[in-house]
Amino acid sequence: MKKLLVFVVSTFLCVCASAQVWHDAETMHVYGKAVDDTYSHYVRFPADINEIARKDLQYLGQDAAGLYVQFRTDSPAVHVRWTSVKKLTMSHMASVGSRGVDLYAKMDEGWRFVGSARPALDYNETTRCIVKDVDAGYREYRMYLSLYDGIGKLEIGTEPGYEFIPESAGRREAPVVMYGTSILQGGCVSRPGMAATNILGRWLDREVVNLGFSGNARLDAEIAQLMAMVENPAVFVLDNVPNCTADLILEKGEAFVRILRAAHPSVPIVFVEQAPYANDAICASSAEKVRGKNGAQRIVFERLVAAGEKNLYFVEGDSLIGSDGEATVDYVHQTDLGAMRYAEALRPVLEPLL
Repeated sequence: MKKLLVFVVSTFLCVCASAQVWHDAETMHVYGKAVDDTYSHYVRFPADINEIARKDLQYLGQDAAGLYVQFRTDSPAVHVRWTSVKKLTMSHMASVGSRGVDLYAKMDEGWRFVGSARPALDYNETTRCIVKDVDAGYREYRMYLSLYDGIGKLEIGTEPGYEFIPESAGRREAPVVMYGTSILQGGCVSRPGMAATNILGRWLDREVVNLGFSGNARLDAEIAQLMAMVENPAVFVLDNVPNCTADLILEKGEAFVRILRAAHPSVPIVFVEQAPYANDAICASSAEKVRGKNGAQRIVFERLVAAGEKNLYFVEGDSLIGSDGEATVDYVHQTDLGAMRYAEALRPVLEPLL
């Protein structure tokens, strides 16, 4: 009897799993890339940059931070099936954020979150119904991909008999290109849509390229070259301070900007300071170190201004995530609250530059 029950349940699950019509996202345009021609569909590096980048950057370049696909469907349910490249779990970040995917629907007032898909922790492939019982009619959807893991394969499922229209037209407007650390990459928000770059993309109604590399925003020339390859960028944002020493900023900061300027002489460049650590109130030495690094960022900015560079902007760190100490998960990495505050601080700076 027990074997029969197992057989019946297994058969039922197989029937349910096969009831959807699956659409391979390999044929869809992936938004959020610096360049479309990457060495694999869901990664952030083209082959030539990947070959010369440091090993740590190659590893992090696989992460799908900031990447998303869009489609239209009238299906009453949307399913997703994907494989994670690394099967990564972290003690200070929700697995939905690091390895899951998010779904937003376009409404009259803008993009609205409608569901997230939790990854399976014990194996790489996951199948989930991400939203069901949807009201009748066509809707445009945006699916944000994993922030701290790579996507090997991605399929979107709809109910039989309903239409699925993938968006494959490519970039429509000049993107915002943001370079930074694990914080920019999305650590440690609860789900992909809450990464600050994704929030800004929705608020600004503009594609945002997330070039956040956990622990590795060290002003590598290869990353500047990748940013310079972006066609028609609207603005560059440099938020590298948390991963740098003051000496490194002074040594490499100007050269990094010169690479951008050689390709895009008039595109605005926004320098961002590091936000204070949450424990600065009781750790004076830590606070002094942050002030030193921020001072170096300011020196590089002022040197470039003195040299005649135009369209340079500066954002101070003190107001980035508030002063109440409640915006991080470990005194460094942002929670959803921190990411929202960061986006709120950057929005009035970026909006006039678009």
